[in-house]
Amino acid sequence: MASPRTPRDLADRIAARRRQARAEDGFMRETFTLPPEEARATARAFFDRWPAAAYMSEIEWWRELPGDRIEFRMRRLRSAD
Repeated sequence: MASPRTPRDLADRIAARRRQARAEDGFMRETFTLPPEEARATARAFFDRWPAAAYMSEIEWWRELPGDRIEFRMRRLRSAD
């Protein structure tokens, strides 16, 4: 395989590998961007529907954004479907 010619080519290849690895790990992921109170309610509802003990559910990552918003990703096992 030819090596990447630009930094963008390299970034695209790395992103593709990460997407492939995530797709094969058995987890479903959902990303949300909400105000803090809605973010808490959404996470609670997620855990109520897919409990961590049964589906290995978790908040995979989160960050605060400008404008009083929270971005976060929830994950759970596919077996929950």
